[in-house]
Amino acid sequence: MRLAEEISVLDIISKGRVSYAFGIGHRAEEYEHFGIDMHQRGKLADSSLALLRRLLQDVPVDHDGRRIHVTPPPFTPGGPYMLIAGGSKAAARRAARYGLGFISQTDPPELKEFYESQCRAEGHEPGMTQFPVPGAPTTVFVADDVDVAWDELGPYLLHDAVTAASYRHGDDTVASISRADSVAALRVADGPYRILAVDEAASYIRNGKPLPLLPLCGGVPPDVAWPYLERAVMAAERV
Repeated sequence: MRLAEEISVLDIISKGRVSYAFGIGHRAEEYEHFGIDMHQRGKLADSSLALLRRLLQDVPVDHDGRRIHVTPPPFTPGGPYMLIAGGSKAAARRAARYGLGFISQTDPPELKEFYESQCRAEGHEPGMTQFPVPGAPTTVFVADDVDVAWDELGPYLLHDAVTAASYRHGDDTVASISRADSVAALRVADGPYRILAVDEAASYIRNGKPLPLLPLCGGVPPDVAWPYLERAVMAAERV
């Protein structure tokens, strides 16, 4: 219910510009922290998502003996655009069941086709999909001076990379995983974490390549992140 309220308010503030991707998670520690059986995560995700979508409809909902009406209603009728995040057929099937888009950081054979066929079987047109682009970064910052930016952002990006890799234990199928163990190694790898000059970023956009911005990656403070977002806007304006 709290999530529905926050989504509704942000949808109003952004005038519908924010979308959401929901994943069930894969770290046993996170489920243990909340005392939840990890093997029930799929069932829990389904029930939570179903309730969330009902709460965003701007109608009273009866749940656990209570009548709930989330206000204010979202700017977008029925709630903002939603996707399911995951890299498995189960995740694709969940997205199809609810008529949602599908985003994955892995690209198993035929997963996109499976998602689309499941959507049609559920009576929905396939939604937006996003799969890894070979050789493309998954975290991008745009800077005036790339060297200075690596000095400033490098420790944050390395923290993010090392933390993410620590619970992937040899699984390199996820596009965002880097095995770099230093800022220098992260930079020369030309892998998922990249800092681009403004003109280089503009060229990426011009050529149809993705430019995924994660401004708070690894705990980057908002006041540090903001100028890099402004440079990304500059790059977009040059296209």
